[in-house]
This record gives sequence, structure tokens and C-alpha cells, in this order.
Amino acid sequence: MPYFRNLFMENSHERLIRMLERRAEEGADQEAIDRKIWDTFGETWSVMFTDLSGFSRNAANFGIIHFIQVIVESEKLFAPVLNDHNAFIIKREGDSLMILFHNPRDALDAAIAMQHAAQKFSMSKPPEEHVILCLGISHGRILRLGSNEIFGNAVNSASKLGEDTAGPHEILVTNDFVDAYDGELDLDLEKIDFKPPGSDTAYMVKYRQAVLADSASD
Repeated sequence: MPYFRNLFMENSHERLIRMLERRAEEGADQEAIDRKIWDTFGETWSVMFTDLSGFSRNAANFGIIHFIQVIVESEKLFAPVLNDHNAFIIKREGDSLMILFHNPRDALDAAIAMQHAAQKFSMSKPPEEHVILCLGISHGRILRLGSNEIFGNAVNSASKLGEDTAGPHEILVTNDFVDAYDGELDLDLEKIDFKPPGSDTAYMVKYRQAVLADSASD
């Protein structure tokens, strides 16, 4: 047991920092260290980022309590969907979620189910209480540190699509996700002009919406 103590107890961030310090040393074999970093922390996932459209404007108009209420309502809607589709929620920041899936099909099925849940919920609510979801998904090898830190091209591209590019009710995906998706011929895709960082192409997934709620934007 003493021989494994460091591996069991040492924080993954500390291990990475030590590797990076060695990498910065004069004469270091950076390629070998890079391989060790990827071998230690590298994992392959589908990465999803979510955002709520119109959120900043509604928070300004209706106050912080309204802001928190919509977050809570969205979490109640999305939690069972994500559980059913084998998701790992990595982080929540404001109205955004960072989520991982082992299986790309789970990621897309969850995205569509989340959109349907939000749209059905909003049908009976006044406009200021609508949950209007924007989604971005990518796929690839990432560095995962501990339970809530991830880095990589797939993280950057999914974040850019979900938080900055997708409009109300949209699901945007990268070419890397499409390539990894099992059954890509089932996808109904429309290429978009925006090229997210770390990917060659991005697409809008065309799916049957539960309701065409009023659009909103930040």
C-alpha cells in the first residue's frame, strides 16, 4: 500500500503541474512528456454545452430571483433526461451546463429530448418564464482532470457552438461529432457558415420540435 500512496492521494492537478514543469525544462523531451500527459489524462468523450437564450435580458428585466427560478426549473427538466441518457454533468456556470457522454448517440438523443422538454414546459408559461435552450456538441479526445476540469479542441468547439453560436431551440454539432456518431446516415444536417475553433465544419441538426416557442436572444 505505501508504494501506491502517491498515486491514490495526489491531486491530478498537481501531477499535471509537475509534468508541465518538467516539460518547460531546458532540453526536455517534450514529445515524450506530451504522450505521458495524454496517456495519463486523455479520454474520448462527446462534449455538450448548453445555454438559455434570452437569459441576460430577462435577468435584467425581472431580477436575480427570476434568474435563479429559471435555472432551477431548467435543472428539474433536464436532470431526468440526462440521467436516462448516461450523462456526466461536469460543471454548471450560471445558465450553462458542461456535460459529457461516452456515446455520441446518447448525446444527440439527450439533446433532442432536452429541447422537447423545454419546449413542452414553455407552452403553458408566460414568455418571461420560457426555457429556451441552445445546444452545442463536439466529440474527441480531451484532457480530464479530477471530476470537473476538461480541456481540448472538443471542449472549445462545443462551448463556442452552445454558448455563442446556437440560436433558440437549435442543436449545433461539429464534423468530429458527425464522424463519431453511430448511424450518421440517420442525421438530418444543415451546414452552417461558422467554423468553430478546433473543428473543420459545423452543422445544425434538423429535428422535429415539440413547439415553436417565441424566440429570444441575449
